[in-house]
Amino acid sequence: MSVNGKTTDRPEERDDSFASRRRLLKGAALAAVPYALLPGPQAGALAQAPDYPLAEWQPAHRSNYTPAKGTGTRRRPDLVIIHVTQATYTSTLGIFQNSRKDVSAHYVVRSGDGHVAQCVRESDIAWHAGNWDYNTRSVGIEHEGWVDQPAYFTDTLYEASARLTAGICKRYGIPRDREHIIGHHQVPGTDHTDPGPLWDWTRYIRLVGSV
Repeated sequence: MSVNGKTTDRPEERDDSFASRRRLLKGAALAAVPYALLPGPQAGALAQAPDYPLAEWQPAHRSNYTPAKGTGTRRRPDLVIIHVTQATYTSTLGIFQNSRKDVSAHYVVRSGDGHVAQCVRESDIAWHAGNWDYNTRSVGIEHEGWVDQPAYFTDTLYEASARLTAGICKRYGIPRDREHIIGHHQVPGTDHTDPGPLWDWTRYIRLVGSV
């Protein structure tokens, strides 16, 4: 799961924003809750269409990301960062919607059927990379599963994620290569290992390029 990366406009919060993923998500220790029990969309959220047409809008809590308009700059991402949740899809959405977690990503992809949820607008800064500069430059995509359980990396998940990433790359002119589509483990300063050695990068980049 991805954490960290909070606005530098409030220095007193910088250290708190870089809490370890291991404290926030401990794999099986997080109980999956039924979809019906997830927090409902925030006021006005249903009026927003997702940036990716095939996604469902499941907004993160406003305290878990930085609206780009608050930074005085217009975002134009040049990276896509790939993550693995270390939790279920449902638990991940619940965490992003919990105001106390200080964590979010732009998208979450479900393992079984490739369903995509958008949690943060692409124009806003999700707190997923553990590095503020990389947060400001990237779109973060979480994938349901665990780094040591490759059964979660289904054909459907790879294909759905590749379509999503290809669309992001097209919108922002991001090259579809490993220099611009990176794993969380490649972010400077991170202690994260996702998506892990069992993620098939060769296959994934090929799929992204073929869309």
